[in-house]
Amino acid sequence: MRVRAMVAAGAIVAAAAGCGGGTKAHTSGSTAHSPGGGRTGTGAAPAATESNPPGDIPDNTAYVAFRPPSGLYEVKVPEGWARTGLATGASYTDKLDTVRVEVVPAASAPTVQSVRGIEAPKIGAAKMAVVKADTVRRTGGTAVRLVYRFDSAPDPVTGKVVRDEAERYEFYKAGHEAVLTLSGPVGADNVDPWKAVSDSFRWLK
Repeated sequence: MRVRAMVAAGAIVAAAAGCGGGTKAHTSGSTAHSPGGGRTGTGAAPAATESNPPGDIPDNTAYVAFRPPSGLYEVKVPEGWARTGLATGASYTDKLDTVRVEVVPAASAPTVQSVRGIEAPKIGAAKMAVVKADTVRRTGGTAVRLVYRFDSAPDPVTGKVVRDEAERYEFYKAGHEAVLTLSGPVGADNVDPWKAVSDSFRWLK
């Protein structure tokens, strides 16, 4: 009888030890993932953080209207971008992207031939290569578009040079030529933002 009692007592102790070990393992498992490991204490994965490639303009970008003091024209530019005043317009920059607009006197309307053969050489961008020149219809009127690629200025900190692509639109009216240039890194998906900006241009006088 004493033997059976000792055996039964040993079984109870072993069972208790087994339960204690299981509780400890479960507790350890619930805290095994660090905050940067992609999981929470409940085991659920957090939502992925959105990240745009360099030069990509976010889809939720808001636009604000710009008018020069002359009130000659209006164009919408991305809200919050850094502005630099120009004699007949303005330049807006955010990271690697730029929107530049200005008006110059012109005796006649631009053509694909004049833009490619006369205007393109005047741009003077580093290692410039013309991609195409064509005529496009925008909400504010017809424009001659020049698409070209060039090397950016070296980054003042890293010295890195970025290969950029620009879309240059030339709108003409009554002796005035508005030049709208949109530029960013080659490969950046800015088709919709550039269409929104170029479509927003309109003459006011």
